[in-house]
Amino acid sequence: MIRPACGLPGDYLFPTDGDSLMRLLRKETSLPETGLARFQKNFSGTPGAKRLGVNLSDSVLTNIGYFID
Repeated sequence: MIRPACGLPGDYLFPTDGDSLMRLLRKETSLPETGLARFQKNFSGTPGAKRLGVNLSDSVLTNIGYFID
């Protein structure tokens, strides 16, 4: 689920698998590898794991269908 950081409504469900999500986060964010590894470990064993504070560019959000024309 992607949720705007500014508190506006607009939750968006993005169907993906763990490997694809990690590739997206590694390629399209500036998160440190240590944080990504910790997140990957958490979501591998915990349903509903969260990663807060991830900035995705408009182009990434468009590619996954977040913006609708």
